[in-house]
Amino acid sequence: MSTHGLVQNEREAPTFEEFAAQWFERQTVEGGRAGVGLAPKSREDLEWRLDGHLLPAFASKRVDEISIQDVDAYRVGKVRDGKLAPSSINKTIATLASILEVAVEYEIVDRNPAQGRRRRLRASSPRRSWLDRADHIAALLAGASALDGEARTAQGQRCALLATMVFGGLRVGEALALRWGDVDLVRDAIVVTAAKTDAGIRTVNVLPVLHHELAGYRDRQPARDDELIFGTRTGRPHGASNIRRRVLAKAIESANATLEQAGVDPLPPGLTPHALRRTFASLLFAMGEAPPYVMAQMGHTSANLTLSIYARQMDRRDGEPEHLRALVEGRVERPTVTVAQDPIASGNKTAR
Repeated sequence: MSTHGLVQNEREAPTFEEFAAQWFERQTVEGGRAGVGLAPKSREDLEWRLDGHLLPAFASKRVDEISIQDVDAYRVGKVRDGKLAPSSINKTIATLASILEVAVEYEIVDRNPAQGRRRRLRASSPRRSWLDRADHIAALLAGASALDGEARTAQGQRCALLATMVFGGLRVGEALALRWGDVDLVRDAIVVTAAKTDAGIRTVNVLPVLHHELAGYRDRQPARDDELIFGTRTGRPHGASNIRRRVLAKAIESANATLEQAGVDPLPPGLTPHALRRTFASLLFAMGEAPPYVMAQMGHTSANLTLSIYARQMDRRDGEPEHLRALVEGRVERPTVTVAQDPIASGNKTAR
């Protein structure tokens, strides 16, 4: 967004655009959890809320003219538009409230019209899924390996990518931004720098099974340290949506076919790249790792976030923790899976 200076005199409050620009400028300089500015992903998200939604609605209004009725009208308009989920609408209103709260502190307005639960929509909690069984994880990776086996280029990339999310806990954007220089297979460490938050910038310890996948993939695809690990054949980043549709979805399809043949329950529904990140936390807890270590590996700053989602994985008594440990240590053989055709190699050039 633009960063105009704040113009204010004794008689007239600034417009929302002017005041929001000053607020945004401060956030970019001293925002973020570390107080040293926003991470690139955080800045991008904030610009999306401001430029895409709040400024079109409130830019020309003076901050002291914005009323509760205006905020409610904005919310109703977004619902009618049908382009944003309730949770996303609430995020934009939360940003509006944060900006106007500063106006209250500066005594420009008497109260914050965007504050309070009544200004928000009811948003149901998302159904979170992840893999907590060794046979499910092995089947998924076998499905990805089958895609690699049918590929004409970048063989090993699909399985190595999913393995990095499952056994390293990386978000899909973090994984797609990795370069070989970020991975030290001697010290078994991955440095994550393309995180969406300051806390997300971290060093992830490479588990044995992930070491095996990445080392094998690099042996097949020699590359310089500055090259993307999971790039296209032209060296550009893959699109996250392409990975969801053309890699993960196809690997799930193959895995479920294999599990059905073996008489085993299919993978849980609703698996996404972020579900693979949750799987990583599930693995660490199942192996007995302490919450502070899991938090550090995930890039979380809140124990509540970590434990509220994954705590039930800490007391498994069905023998599954030992199966997961065997998988992590490379002692689980993957099932054999075949696919008719690899979608990446057969027509989607940007996915190579």
